Amino acid sequence: MKLTSILLAILSGILLWLGWPTYGFAGLLFVAFVPLLISERKLRLSDGKKIAGKVFLHSYLTFFIWNIATTYWLYFSTPFGMWFAVLVNTALMSLVFLGYHYLARKATQGAALTFLACLWISFERLHLDWDFSWPWLNLGNGFSETTSWIQWYEYTGTFGGSLWIWLVNIFIFIALLRFRESGLTTKRKFIIKRSLVLTAIVIVPILISQALVIDSIPFQKGDGTNVVIVQPNIDPYQEKYYLTNDSIIQTIMSLAKPEMDQFTDLIITPETVLADDVRLNNLTQLKFHPTVLSVRQELYDYPNTNYLGGISIDEVFTDKRRATGQTNLFRDGRTLYNSYNSAMFLSASGSLGLYNKSKLVVGVENFPYKSILQPILGDAMLDLGGTVSTKTTQEDRTVFTAIDSTVIAPVICYESVYGDYVTDYVKNGAQILAIITNDAWWNDTQGHKQHLSLARLRAIENRRWIARSANTGISAIIDDRGAIKQSLGYEKQGILKGTLLPKTELTFYTTHGDYIARIATVMGLFVLLFSIFRRGKMKRK
Repeated sequence: MKLTSILLAILSGILLWLGWPTYGFAGLLFVAFVPLLISERKLRLSDGKKIAGKVFLHSYLTFFIWNIATTYWLYFSTPFGMWFAVLVNTALMSLVFLGYHYLARKATQGAALTFLACLWISFERLHLDWDFSWPWLNLGNGFSETTSWIQWYEYTGTFGGSLWIWLVNIFIFIALLRFRESGLTTKRKFIIKRSLVLTAIVIVPILISQALVIDSIPFQKGDGTNVVIVQPNIDPYQEKYYLTNDSIIQTIMSLAKPEMDQFTDLIITPETVLADDVRLNNLTQLKFHPTVLSVRQELYDYPNTNYLGGISIDEVFTDKRRATGQTNLFRDGRTLYNSYNSAMFLSASGSLGLYNKSKLVVGVENFPYKSILQPILGDAMLDLGGTVSTKTTQEDRTVFTAIDSTVIAPVICYESVYGDYVTDYVKNGAQILAIITNDAWWNDTQGHKQHLSLARLRAIENRRWIARSANTGISAIIDDRGAIKQSLGYEKQGILKGTLLPKTELTFYTTHGDYIARIATVMGLFVLLFSIFRRGKMKRK
């Protein structure tokens, strides 16, 4: 039994891996948890000792395979960060499954499985909000390459996908248990009946998705926003931080200008493309900085064109009253600074817009629970390849209005992984999404491919077109159904030129956000309390 349970746990890990984008077949996610559920049941019904520990270790094996096989590419950016993310995320997933095991020992199978689905979705929701946020493997993301299946994400977001996966896995698991318990005379009818129900659970959402696919409205002259997306392909390890902002601006504009004309509305460049830190005493001084003036000068012959691109800014000061929890200290012990990973928006003569990235990469751009952990760890995260300086964030999602009146969301890198977060841009009026990113840190691996794939989900959830500028690729234009209309491959220098259709309607998901996760949390607590109360009542009898 021990070997069988281990093999089942390994099988679940392999199925989760092979079902994950961008190389996998998402249909495998519908059965991926079944072997692990069978493994847990075998252990629970056995007469062995330390069953809970074995369940934890078996589930850890499953989730370790899944985590390491799908996110190994983090190693190329930060080896410590990769191992931390894999080991901790695996442990958290295993604790969720252990919670199911404990309840399954005390409650009915149906109640325990309901609790498992609710607890898992609640865990995914936690991963969107806390300081150790890492929602990359939230189950609903698994359909990012099969967008024709999940057009209904405009109503549910990715948690609708997570719920769908759990419903199918739980149904198959229960069906297998009932099949084993049924007599020979009823097995045939059982198979037919359960097969029909299973087919409906899987196929009906796909049919609904197909019904929601609406052909894009044909462009008429003057309809859309004309964009030029720049992919400069600057190596961040060898070139980027050794080049001046002026030289990078020259590179960008030499790529863009041959494709620009009087009808070009927007140039988009990658995250932190202007990486030679701009140092200021106050952010209000940015409009006078030589870097900004250089960009304006390049736009002089294009009065109808806006520029949107990444820039690194340090706001340096000595007045401690200006310090926040995200303020950094220079080695002299006296000088303070706020470090910003920002999106800059300007034209030849218009006002300057600025948005500061506010969903930060754990251990790279922020020190999680800094006030608690820094006194304990000191500079350990820095020594292990972690945070160089904590980035300063902002509360609101800023949107920019272009000369042609299109309202644009500046979504910076990691922010594009967060569905509910991106809806705040749209609720603030964004008509198109501009994602700027630098995915070169992960080399030519699944990392940059998965990141692009996840952007497709944001297009569906909000029904917004996306222009994506990635330093080394993959830059792309994505329509409001999540289809990639144009793309520029990895490690290629060049531009994409296209037209995006601004939209103003708000989807149900944009308006209501992650309501499925909120319902799941309440339902999970109800099932847990009801099961405890019911068991206590039975004991008293």
